[in-house]
Amino acid sequence: MQVRRRLQQLVLALYTAALLGAVAMVLGPVINDAHIHADPGRGIATVLKVDQHRTAVEYEGEDGKLHAPRAGLLYPSGLGEGQRVWVTYAKSDPDLVKVEGRGWYLSLLPAGSVAVVATLIAAAGWFAVSRAKFM
Repeated sequence: MQVRRRLQQLVLALYTAALLGAVAMVLGPVINDAHIHADPGRGIATVLKVDQHRTAVEYEGEDGKLHAPRAGLLYPSGLGEGQRVWVTYAKSDPDLVKVEGRGWYLSLLPAGSVAVVATLIAAAGWFAVSRAKFM
């Protein structure tokens, strides 16, 4: 059954891609946190705007300059516009900034959720392909 085998390979390939995505969801924050911890700075930030894709902040770095990271703030959950919050940033890259006290471990729940859902979908796909009748 050539068709069944190819469809099973497709299910496995998509499942592998989803699991790699889940791993990347953790690995990216780990790398960002490592960069911040290698050369940390501290400042107080004002939340300018909160939307679905990013939380815009403005903060004064230890160098006295005002910074407004283009990509926004890492780990912004629970923040509101106008709020002031302590941040930690990488002095070598002031655009890499996170809420002080928050870290990569916050990515475990979303990444784990992606892995679980991908596993359920892959299992359902594998079962459907295995039970299907091909000519």
